[in-house]
Amino acid sequence: MSQPNPTKVKVAVTQLEPEWLDLSASVQKTCKYIEEAAQSGAELISFAEAFIPGYPAWIWTRPVDPHLSTLYIKNSLSISSPEMQTIQSCAAKNNIIVQLGFSENDHDSLYISQALIDSDGTILMNRRKLKPTHMERTIFGDGSGDSLVNVKETSIGRIGALACWEHTQPLLKFHTLSQRVQVHCSAWPPVVGHGGGPDLWSLSLEGCLALSQVFAIESQAFVLHATTVITEKGVEKMASPGGGASAVIGPDGRVLSKPLEPTEEGIVYEILDFDAAIFARSFLDVAGHYSRPDLMWLGVDTRGKKVVVDEFRAGKPGKVDGDEKEVEKRLEDRSGRKIQGLVNGGGKV
Repeated sequence: MSQPNPTKVKVAVTQLEPEWLDLSASVQKTCKYIEEAAQSGAELISFAEAFIPGYPAWIWTRPVDPHLSTLYIKNSLSISSPEMQTIQSCAAKNNIIVQLGFSENDHDSLYISQALIDSDGTILMNRRKLKPTHMERTIFGDGSGDSLVNVKETSIGRIGALACWEHTQPLLKFHTLSQRVQVHCSAWPPVVGHGGGPDLWSLSLEGCLALSQVFAIESQAFVLHATTVITEKGVEKMASPGGGASAVIGPDGRVLSKPLEPTEEGIVYEILDFDAAIFARSFLDVAGHYSRPDLMWLGVDTRGKKVVVDEFRAGKPGKVDGDEKEVEKRLEDRSGRKIQGLVNGGGKV
């Protein structure tokens, strides 16, 4: 559902406490704020990382908790579910684009996912975080190559998405900005200020905001930096209160919006002026006039990988034994590169 892009667009960035470990209540709260943003004139609303059913902050502070882990899986959101359909219908009813960060349940395997829902309710994209960070790997699996395709054309421009520390990965960032992202949804968990101790500054409120600002500079895109927040009611299940740091960042890296308090729930609104992005790009376009593809380039594999692939039956029913060329073709299709030299015993690939 696209049309000529406007010059100015109003956007909404959430700073909300999740309805912890409660899928039904999470969907209700999501729809409540989708409606509120639309009524305020926003054409896009962006939610934080794993907003549904809340980021599992306990993984950083507790040993394995079978009860919480099981409850978390049961309350995570499936992409083809009545709950997701409710959110899609809400987006369509309110004529607003939604970027939703959620814990995706795929047959009880979990992924840190971001869905981009168009203003007619269509899911334009569902991507998974390519590599969960540190303790996140105790709960979440990896995304596949199809999650590299993370920028989509919409009525307000090209919208992209990455989650949390994906903003530290130079190749992933370059691939994202090479897709000509104009509005980037940067999804984060609750993040608190650095206390001056041995904890990583790069994991703090200040460090995470800096990563989003650097991405804005590198991409010349507007960045919607969305975090969740923990109030007193969430402390027992999750961590200390606070963590809110949502912001809208301009294409030159400056923060455009006024901050909410770290423990305050609300929506940060801002009007994006795309002329500012054009001006920034006239100085710096690392995938355009400021690039050197004759010297440096990036190779990617954007195919989703399946856990079971029948190399010989695919496309040729009944064929079990392939000749050498058939084997070669199947392996080439699977690996994405020629292997004739290896099949023939040569050393050249």
